[in-house]
Amino acid sequence: MSSILTNTSAMVALQTLKSVNSNLQKTQGEISTGKSVASARDNSAVWAISKVMESDVKGFKGISDSLSLGESTVAVARTAAETVTDLLTDIKGKIVAAQEENVDRGKIQTDIAALRDQITSVVNAAQFNGLNLVKGTEDMNILSSLDRSGSGTVAAANITVARQDLSTAAGTFGTAETDLNSAGFATVGTGTTNSAAMRATTGSSLQIGITAANSESYNITIDGNEFSFTSDADATAAEIQEGFAAAINARGIEGLSVDIGTAGKIILRNTNAFSDLNVTATAGTPGNLIAEEINGVAVPGADANAQQSLVQRATSVNFSASAAVEEGRGFRINLGSDNFTYVAGKGETMEDVARGLKTAIDSARVEGLTAQVQFNSDTNSWQLAVDDAETGGQTLTLVANTGTGAASGGLFGLDNIDVRTNAGADAALDNIETLIQNSIDAAAAFGSAEGRIETQSNFVSKLIDSLKAGIGTLVDANMEEASARLQALQVQQQLATQSLSIANQAPQNILALFR
Repeated sequence: MSSILTNTSAMVALQTLKSVNSNLQKTQGEISTGKSVASARDNSAVWAISKVMESDVKGFKGISDSLSLGESTVAVARTAAETVTDLLTDIKGKIVAAQEENVDRGKIQTDIAALRDQITSVVNAAQFNGLNLVKGTEDMNILSSLDRSGSGTVAAANITVARQDLSTAAGTFGTAETDLNSAGFATVGTGTTNSAAMRATTGSSLQIGITAANSESYNITIDGNEFSFTSDADATAAEIQEGFAAAINARGIEGLSVDIGTAGKIILRNTNAFSDLNVTATAGTPGNLIAEEINGVAVPGADANAQQSLVQRATSVNFSASAAVEEGRGFRINLGSDNFTYVAGKGETMEDVARGLKTAIDSARVEGLTAQVQFNSDTNSWQLAVDDAETGGQTLTLVANTGTGAASGGLFGLDNIDVRTNAGADAALDNIETLIQNSIDAAAAFGSAEGRIETQSNFVSKLIDSLKAGIGTLVDANMEEASARLQALQVQQQLATQSLSIANQAPQNILALFR
């Protein structure tokens, strides 16, 4: 049936043309924008995913800039620490040269002062955009990643770079004092208190009793040195005394002297500041040569022929190697009118505390006062031995606070190195090793952090590329396919237009029926 009111053929052709034009418009949009999903209307789910990923890309580009800034800051700090290490090594060479007495120590001290000033200049100048990692103790956080979970929450991740204080600051001792002995951290001397009397300058003593006997063999062994005396048929105790005294004194053991006491007694004295002497006395007849008194205190009968120890003259401050030290905890040694302070920094140990106090003692340059640090494996403690060769008898007290102070610098004591005296040159040689190790540790820490930042920076760069590629896979148009589809749609458009034209001519044919 033909109708002039309803042209179904034209309706079909028109719908077809609309569909072709719509597809053609979409394809032209893909070609012009390069995207198959340019807006949420195209594909809301894919568009939403792509926008989240695009925001992550922008975030990671910012992180890349942060990492670059952080890496440059750490590189400056590492270079400074390495330079300080080289300068401290030069100072060590000067200190070694000053160990000889026939050199001009005054000129050597001038050279050391110049190198010291250069170290201060390097430390003060080691900043990048105002941030100096070789001064102070506060850590620096570098934004390194944005971690997105499956639920969509985002958490920032940081690379923490610990500052390495290479200043010479003495630190600030806090006010809240604490008893380290009760906490099991430290003791003074051989007791369980935080104070002890320093030994007299004459050192520790061991009195040995002699009972004369005919044809008797007497033996005294002192740190592996053996001394023997065999009495004749009418030997007296005085002869045995004199024989041992002459033999021991002739051997010239450092810090050891022998005095003849009352009848039948000899007194061994150890005046070594930092070393013990072990003594064993035996005789053919037990009881003819025995230890009677140590430092004026009677030796129990059961121990009379056992090995005895003539302890060092110095008084030991014992720091537990297993104890933790919080940043800002100050330690102070009071000795008469003098006091010596060190304040622990972040991550330091009791070894650092012991060495810091030694540096403080050496820096004060009190006449006759020296110190030495060593590890005691028997007690698992770091021992700071303090010796007073001038006065003796003073009370040494250890005081500490609860971590309320400002930490001493990593090069604490550098300002007070003075090689113009024998004692100063000796102390400087020991302390410079600690300073060099501190600067080496600082450079190594910065180098490790710089390597990690560089690795993260490379990863972020590759991650950005991967995210961009992923976004492109989701929303980018396939241009080869779009090109082929465009040409096909253009042909379809032409055909649909022609079809609509033919359909529109159908009513004209009805007129022929009325002619």
